[in-house]
Amino acid sequence: MLRLQARVFHLRQWASSPLTSASAGYRLPDSLRQVLQQQQQRQQHAKAATSSGQARTNRKPIKKLLVANRGEIAIRVFRACTEMGIRTVAIYSEQDINQMHRQKADESYLIGKGLPPVAAYLNIPEIIEIAQENDVDAIHPGYGFMSERSDFAQAVIDAGIAFVGPSPQVVYQMGDKVEARQSAINAGVQVVPGSPGPVKSAEEAHKFCQEYGVPVIFKAAFGGGGRGMRVVKHIDEVEENYNRAYSEALSAFGNGALFIEKFIERPRHIEVQLLGDSAGGVVHLFERDCSVQRRHQKVVEIAPAPQLDADVRTKMANDAVRLAKFVGYENAGTVEFLLDKSGQYYFIEVNARLQVEHTVTEQVTGVDLVQSQIRITEGRTLEELDLTQDKIHLNGCAIQCRMTTEDPARNFQPDTGRIEVFRSGEGMGIRLDSASAFAGAVISPYYDSLLVKVIAHARDHATASSKMLRALKEFRIRGVKTNIPFLLNVLQNEKFLSGVVDTYFIDENPQLFQFQASQNRAQKLLYYLGQVMVNGPQTPIATNILPADIIPTVPNVPVDASGRATKPPAGWRNILVSEGPEAFAKKVRQHKGLLLMDTTMRDAHQSLLATRVRTYDLDRIAPYVAHNFNPLFSLENWGGATFDVAMRFLHECPWDRLDLLRKRVPNIPFQMLLRGANAVGYTNYPDNVVFKFCEHAVKHGMDIFRIFDSLNYVPNIVVGMDAVGTAGGVIEAAISYTGDVSDPSKTKYDLNYYLDLTEQLVKAGTHIIGIKDMAGLLRPKAATLLVTSIRDKYPDIPIHVHTHDTAGAGVASMLAAAEAGADVVDVAVDSMSGMTSQPSMGAIVASCERTPLETGFDLDTVSAYSAYWEQTRQLYGPFECTATMKSGNADIYKNEIPGGQYTNLQFQAFSLGLADQFEEVKKMYSVANMLLGDLPKVTPSSKVVGDLAQFMVQNKLTSELVEEKAAELSFPSSVVEFFQGALGEPPGGYPEPLRTKVLKGVKPIDGRPGASLEPLDFGALKEELEKNHNIQIRDLDVVSAALYPKVMTEYLEFRNMYGPVDCLDTKTFLFGPKTAAEIEVSIEKGKTLVIKTLAKGDLNKNGMREVFFELNGQLRSVMIKDEDASKTISTHPKALKGVRGSVGAPMPGEVVDIKVKEGDTVEKGQAILVLSAMKMEMVVAAPMSGTVKLLAVTPKMKLEGDDLLMEIE
Repeated sequence: MLRLQARVFHLRQWASSPLTSASAGYRLPDSLRQVLQQQQQRQQHAKAATSSGQARTNRKPIKKLLVANRGEIAIRVFRACTEMGIRTVAIYSEQDINQMHRQKADESYLIGKGLPPVAAYLNIPEIIEIAQENDVDAIHPGYGFMSERSDFAQAVIDAGIAFVGPSPQVVYQMGDKVEARQSAINAGVQVVPGSPGPVKSAEEAHKFCQEYGVPVIFKAAFGGGGRGMRVVKHIDEVEENYNRAYSEALSAFGNGALFIEKFIERPRHIEVQLLGDSAGGVVHLFERDCSVQRRHQKVVEIAPAPQLDADVRTKMANDAVRLAKFVGYENAGTVEFLLDKSGQYYFIEVNARLQVEHTVTEQVTGVDLVQSQIRITEGRTLEELDLTQDKIHLNGCAIQCRMTTEDPARNFQPDTGRIEVFRSGEGMGIRLDSASAFAGAVISPYYDSLLVKVIAHARDHATASSKMLRALKEFRIRGVKTNIPFLLNVLQNEKFLSGVVDTYFIDENPQLFQFQASQNRAQKLLYYLGQVMVNGPQTPIATNILPADIIPTVPNVPVDASGRATKPPAGWRNILVSEGPEAFAKKVRQHKGLLLMDTTMRDAHQSLLATRVRTYDLDRIAPYVAHNFNPLFSLENWGGATFDVAMRFLHECPWDRLDLLRKRVPNIPFQMLLRGANAVGYTNYPDNVVFKFCEHAVKHGMDIFRIFDSLNYVPNIVVGMDAVGTAGGVIEAAISYTGDVSDPSKTKYDLNYYLDLTEQLVKAGTHIIGIKDMAGLLRPKAATLLVTSIRDKYPDIPIHVHTHDTAGAGVASMLAAAEAGADVVDVAVDSMSGMTSQPSMGAIVASCERTPLETGFDLDTVSAYSAYWEQTRQLYGPFECTATMKSGNADIYKNEIPGGQYTNLQFQAFSLGLADQFEEVKKMYSVANMLLGDLPKVTPSSKVVGDLAQFMVQNKLTSELVEEKAAELSFPSSVVEFFQGALGEPPGGYPEPLRTKVLKGVKPIDGRPGASLEPLDFGALKEELEKNHNIQIRDLDVVSAALYPKVMTEYLEFRNMYGPVDCLDTKTFLFGPKTAAEIEVSIEKGKTLVIKTLAKGDLNKNGMREVFFELNGQLRSVMIKDEDASKTISTHPKALKGVRGSVGAPMPGEVVDIKVKEGDTVEKGQAILVLSAMKMEMVVAAPMSGTVKLLAVTPKMKLEGDDLLMEIE
């Protein structure tokens, strides 16, 4: 081709010489004649364009201008016009009625009523009609839409209106990539090898690839911006990419024509900005580097191109100017090149319009391109505008970042919705061009995802980068996802900061996609408050008692001269830390007097308040405990039911609770309940899970582990003991007490049973012997007998006794145990003691005063502590056991219900409709216990008994009927699992033939259940969690997920939606704020939110209510779905989270193509559906192989994110 062009050049020279006439009969070869004719035609076009431009010099000045566009570019033009004294006119579609560009114009008119969103802005006749009816002098096309359509430019001119842009001939010539390419060839500018015209089919494209090889690239012939552009790297992908590119181009530009060219690998994308006038003058305004691209769409642009060779810069600019002059280019335009590593550059296209990135050129040259466009349209020459080449200079460096509503963590899927919060980054050197960037703006799926153009200008690339980075960090955008995290990574990338990147930059730097998730805590908390206000409490409520309107008073702690709290006095933990578990146990045994463990922070509220006391209230009193209760043996504040309840109902992390309390109370040992091989769960786990749990527990501040098994199954207890010992904790192996050792008639659980059990635990290496009387069955006489017997046999091992005060005899029993030789007994502070809780701390302290059992506490200290909890307890009225239980009850000696289960059993009875039969449930509890073989009853065995009891009451079953019909009944799963052996071996074995009947042929588990389980792969679980939740997962979270997979998943989803709700005060957490109330929420040290509730809006047509707040003095609002009202509103079903075959829409959009039908067999990765949003198409692939069971969408259906597409099974 180059040789051919050279021959044409010489022939043209010859044709103009005097010798021409002498050889007039000579006939050129056909190939050369064709090329020469094309050259002559283009010269004629250029002359026509010039004469068209010259005609403009006679036009009157523009007084009113219409922008045939929307959004940011429309506002950019309006601002230029306002500065020039030109009146502005906007057009807007029905979907854009609330958009800012409509409001920024002097006049605005609806267009395309009833048309699809994009089609409204492509409606040429109506645009012309609006312009004529409203005396518009000129129309500016902006960029995108019809900015490069020659028929639009011609229609404007034919209507007697000035078109702000090149002539229609040039728009056609340059807008058609094939024509532009030929013009470049004719102007002597090097081009990339490609098709001579649009390819008419995938087959034609395939032939090109066979001839030139891959990679190749498809490009839309009638538009840019990455739409209709596809790179093909493998020959077998040609057809699919051709079809997708054609469809995108047709949707975006109204014409699907494509051309194909060789794909230049690893180029820099450099473009030269031009201005041309009607007199034939053309100047360049230097170049921009647009190499940071994704999907061939520019993300970051820089002017001038960093580290561009000066000679290359000059040649490239001269070629751009030469091409523009060759075609008679007038107005603003851009010539784009690909620059390879060798310094060779190739023309790729001309954008015959204003570019999105024109802003950086304006910043470094000081030239207002939009005003220049308008003045040139009025007929001004470049010289008249003082824009000759010698007067255009570079000043510093500018960077533009395109901030979009796309989620980089989900492959830049467009996001839609309402912007709930918008706070911009500003300051010296920062320019913002935007349209929809304000709180309350609705981002629709119909248009481009561009939200804000952020431009930083400074003296050099490095300084501009730092300004941009600072500005981006200042932005706060909530309600929709943005690409800010990605842009931040780009701005901190060393290669980017060096100034030289190519178009492979994003693809080759996967670390750009490693994001630190935005916490968005304030807005999430507002969403939670709104949710509670609209839909009620977000945790199950057990009673009708409302929280008291009270802020509990915290007793003072000692402070130094500066007003800071002093260091707490030394306690038993100081000994444990410095000397280790064995020495600690020895000193406990040597201690004179009675030691106490305070259960207020765990078992007390588990028994009285359904385990619902929150970290917020524990944290407030913790410093007082540290300063005044240092003689405590331990503080029970963790483990047992508190672990899962914290996540399940309180939506807070139990590990964070442990860390916080350890920080507040450094001097008192912490104690927890460990269910042996069950850890803090209700089932068996692989042994490495139990060991990992104990390892982390000790590392985060847990000291003493009371280890038990609900069936006293020693192999299960030993697993826990080994795990605690390995972790470095204090081992307190416990016997679970039931029956009555003082009653000779009760022979199953007699004294010898417990002494034998104790011996096994001592041999296994326990540091302390625990007696766990979970139902409060240990009467004073039995306590004396049991403790004396153990003390006599094991004089050097500390004994720690636990009971519940359900019958009211707890104080007497604990005093009896202490007098018999127990070293430690459990108590709860007075206002949290009694009934199903532990005995009163004050009563024990007072009873031991001036005796050898002196505790070291005074009643005033205890009373101050109790006063705090008396007030705090009133906040937990919705869970108050006294709603149904008014006093202790000695029938506990008959039914043997554990204290921690008693109130929960009441609430369960209420929820099952058995409230009026609770007395029957209690009696049946005893019957169920005997049916199961008379078990030690503590979690989880107590749950088995309770479930069976309620099952029997509900179904009006007697013991005899259960035994008779066991093979026919559908028992609760906990009962079946017990008989299967999931909890271990019960004392005395299983009752037969009941076990066989209940199992119905299910194979029982032999031996210790956890022994047969494969070790858990913590790494794989962590990877799965991070993949599913798209957040950074701690090792602690992995342990929580190992113990409670479903609960942990729900907890993470809740926190992701609602934020740190544990920072809210308890009343607000439960029932939300009152209107006009102001609360302070401390989300971290030095960061406090001041939230004022303003109003709750009316129900809208979508079943939503808007709830208004003031946050730190600024108006905020959130949209909340009214769950009750929405029941009557039809909505599209959502895909089920975690179900692979439930395929959801990856982004909001419209269904373009459905590639399968119900009953089809699909393979994993197969294309099943095509979605379109914001003019971008996405192919949805099958997540698994299987059969399409349900197709939930139809073509052209509009969807929201996660809407169900289909089900595959």
